Amino acid sequence: MPSASPLARLLWRALAILCLVLAVVGAFLPVLPTVPFLIAAAWAGGHGWPALERWLLDHPRFGPTLRQWRSSGAVPRRAKLLAIGMMTVSATALAFSDLHLAARIGVPLVMAAVAVWLWRRPEPAKDESAA
Repeated sequence: MPSASPLARLLWRALAILCLVLAVVGAFLPVLPTVPFLIAAAWAGGHGWPALERWLLDHPRFGPTLRQWRSSGAVPRRAKLLAIGMMTVSATALAFSDLHLAARIGVPLVMAAVAVWLWRRPEPAKDESAA
């Protein structure tokens, strides 16, 4: 986005950094996802920090997943299973918590909707998953 104002670039970069920080935290906290924040960081970087976007897309560990998402919205089956498993563990923990009943019911319902949406996402083609 070469015509973006300096303020817009700064805001896009701040969003990219925030998403990267959340992704790093998510790598260590099982309740916080990593890849969705990396996807958001690459997206924000594409608007205000092309070098960061390129670095993320070329990253040996996360680059293939980010490129698969960008090209076809694909999510590897292993990632789907891990995410749905963590949502199930979280929903079970919520059921035994002392939170308000609305939270103990509402949050698992949202997680169930996300799980259905996630499971319905395409999986990478065989040649894409090796990339």
